[in-house]
Amino acid sequence: MFTIGDFARHGRVSVRMLRHYDRLGLLRPAAVDPATGYRSYEAAQLSRLNRIVALKDLGFTLERVRSILDEEVDAGELRGMLRLRRAELEEQVRLDTARLTQVEARLSVIEREGAMPTQDVQVKPVPQVRLAQLSGEAESFEPDAVGPVIGPLYQQLHERMEKAGVTSTGPGVAWYEQRPGGEGVIVHAGCPVDLEPDPAYDFEVVDLPGLEQAATILHHGPMDDVLASIQRLAHWIEASGYRSTGLNRELYLEYGTGDPATWVTELQEPVVKA
Repeated sequence: MFTIGDFARHGRVSVRMLRHYDRLGLLRPAAVDPATGYRSYEAAQLSRLNRIVALKDLGFTLERVRSILDEEVDAGELRGMLRLRRAELEEQVRLDTARLTQVEARLSVIEREGAMPTQDVQVKPVPQVRLAQLSGEAESFEPDAVGPVIGPLYQQLHERMEKAGVTSTGPGVAWYEQRPGGEGVIVHAGCPVDLEPDPAYDFEVVDLPGLEQAATILHHGPMDDVLASIQRLAHWIEASGYRSTGLNRELYLEYGTGDPATWVTELQEPVVKA
């Protein structure tokens, strides 16, 4: 038998927490001295303590912890529950991290308001290109909505092209269409190819029409912070007497390898004179 202090030390929890678990009926002492009220615990009770702490740390309420333990869930079932809960928390961390990245991007844009250089914008025609492509849908045109869609699309496309023995002839091109009747966008992930369409391919082969005039700007770094470049382009379009006629395309000049800070993407926005 262990004193409450010794048991707390072996379980790496506080004495106060053990008393709290006792009050809630989560972990009763093996014995209580009737004269002094001192609590004593057995080593076998460390197993239940480990389960309580693991479930609590994964976000389960103590009430839910008690119901799980009272159901006498075996070790295999418990491991499955913990893995599922861990996956849920990891996804929440990913979403929160993406949200924080977008907050930082907005703050960066706000801090540079009134001092946005525009001399790096060019207007030029963009030629037609034949693409091998896969498509998906995103809830909006925001970077944190597009990112989780376009990344897996490109990964699948590269795998399928490699399986078919097809090699890209240039940098990747992403283009977007407004989803009819909704706020979302259709996301197209493409790679330039020199081949004819064939139903045997498990990807599309399409001709992406050229743009007569596109306002273009180079974005340096990961696409998570593309917002500053997009808004710099918007300032230039308005100040130069142009009007946007569609969603911008992305030409990935240097992308996907090495340090993301070295990536270079050309944003191409179709425009006409206002």
